[in-house]
Amino acid sequence: MTSKSEIEIRESSPDDIALLQMVYADAFPGEELMPLVVALLGPGSEVVSLVALADGEIVGHILMTICGIEGRSESVALLGPLGVVSAWQRKGVGAALIADALRRVGASGAARVFVLGDPAYYGRYGFCVDRNIAAPYPLPQEWATAWQSLSLRDDASTVQGRLIVPEPWRQPALWAPLPD
Repeated sequence: MTSKSEIEIRESSPDDIALLQMVYADAFPGEELMPLVVALLGPGSEVVSLVALADGEIVGHILMTICGIEGRSESVALLGPLGVVSAWQRKGVGAALIADALRRVGASGAARVFVLGDPAYYGRYGFCVDRNIAAPYPLPQEWATAWQSLSLRDDASTVQGRLIVPEPWRQPALWAPLPD
């Protein structure tokens, strides 16, 4: 079993794109996430993009996009996607990526991080269901507990509104179940 200390985390680079394609194809074989990843890594995007390396090979990737909340001035972040190759899942790679990304977006001034994901998984990192800030698009009722957030500040006040995301995230299909 690999420990977090054996996993190196670094910022992604343009040279990593082909390897990220392999990470996401393995981690999410039924989804095509690379167009979103490439768009988010393009010019003008404000993101934290980290890769995890084990034995010198990229085995995971995380993106956190800096966003806003309608009518508010503070910045927040949206976690996603997060992918770990299947051979390295359940070995601390995702946890290491999340911890480092949270630290970096917190240092950048983001007040809160949002995620649309498995509550059992993200709950381990302190994420809780968020009913105050709406996702950019209506979510299916069965995903009500999947929309979560984590405050990065002790003094974070409860606000209400809608998450404002950059253009690559403005695709309703990203916020809906995959077609059968």
